[in-house]
Amino acid sequence: QVQLVESGGGLVQAGGSLRLSCAASGSIFRGNAMGWYRQAPGKQRDLVAGITSGGTTNYANSVRGRFTISRDNAKNMVYLQMNSLKPEDTAVYYCNLAFGIINYWGQGTQVTVSS
Repeated sequence: QVQLVESGGGLVQAGGSLRLSCAASGSIFRGNAMGWYRQAPGKQRDLVAGITSGGTTNYANSVRGRFTISRDNAKNMVYLQMNSLKPEDTAVYYCNLAFGIINYWGQGTQVTVSS
């Protein structure tokens, strides 16, 4: 069984920074890609950033250059450093682990950016 627990969300002013953390339980973490998604009210859940087991990263165009995803395989952790935050970054952020056809999700953490 895989459990993902996010933390680090909150309220921040535009231009500020936040660091999200995702703690993963289960032995499959190290061999699998991880991702951060976000969902704003009334919108679909979209990929923000992803990282492979080997550390290769990819980003949505809207966050490239501002957000950085990283992982610590020894601690079963994945992080999302978010800088230069904008009001349009406001959403619930979810940690994701894709294992074959199964997607595991955390409970989400709210990020609110005020203008």
